[in-house]
Amino acid sequence: MALEKLKVSMEVLIKPKKKVFRTYELICLEKLKELGICTAARWSAAMGYNHRSSLAKIIKRIEKKYPDKLKIYYDRSPRQYEAL
Repeated sequence: MALEKLKVSMEVLIKPKKKVFRTYELICLEKLKELGICTAARWSAAMGYNHRSSLAKIIKRIEKKYPDKLKIYYDRSPRQYEAL
């Protein structure tokens, strides 16, 4: 009886962790959060790209999918981005 209780409690303690899948957009947003307010050129360099416009399509996707997580400063030149 005590052994059965022990097996049940061990099964409860050892649960597999659920994997959290992140999209590339979320990974880019995390990097932007580390950088703070910055331009697309600096953001793309931090992501490992050589050209400043490499994240252009990804930024557009982030605007569509996660508009509440990205703030774009249009009044500054060049545009600056901030992760919220």
